[in-house]
Amino acid sequence: MSINSTKDSILRVANQLFSRFGFHKTSMDEIAKVARKAKGSLYYHFTSKEDLFKEVVANEMTRLKSQLSTIVSNPDLKASDKIRKYLVTRMEILNSAANYHEMLKADFFEHFRFIDDLRTDLDTWEKENLKKIILQGVQAGEITLVTEIDVLLDMFLMVLKGLEIPFFLQNKYEKFSPYFDRLINILNKGFTT
Repeated sequence: MSINSTKDSILRVANQLFSRFGFHKTSMDEIAKVARKAKGSLYYHFTSKEDLFKEVVANEMTRLKSQLSTIVSNPDLKASDKIRKYLVTRMEILNSAANYHEMLKADFFEHFRFIDDLRTDLDTWEKENLKKIILQGVQAGEITLVTEIDVLLDMFLMVLKGLEIPFFLQNKYEKFSPYFDRLINILNKGFTT
């Protein structure tokens, strides 16, 4: 088995176990046992359980970014439609990202400092891509350019993050997802003319 396939196998098993039992209740011993790898193989690829968990969460974020990039770069959608589709897709993907939920839980009850850079990177990426959508809308005359665009985007992301705890940790996603369109209309009104 190649080094890359061993690493992929470890990541796959770690993803399953972290998703099922959480960060604290998953041990490197258990990951090695389920992956049928020597514990040394885990430490060859990952310096610690934190390092392994960080890569598992990074993979979830990479999938999120990939799917959202498709929306951002779609030339056939108006800016308001992109914002709507972006928000719905974002929440759908994050709803199934169990390790992202574990990170949220940790942020709420304690703090996983070792993944701060992942959150910062995602925030920066989202702000840049939402700004692209808004500037496209400005160019098309659909959105009025405001001088405080960066401040509004920061606030917009705060609103989205504010929804994550009740949606994903308090299991309210299914209850409220049918109302996304109304919420998105309210948020879109702040950008569109």
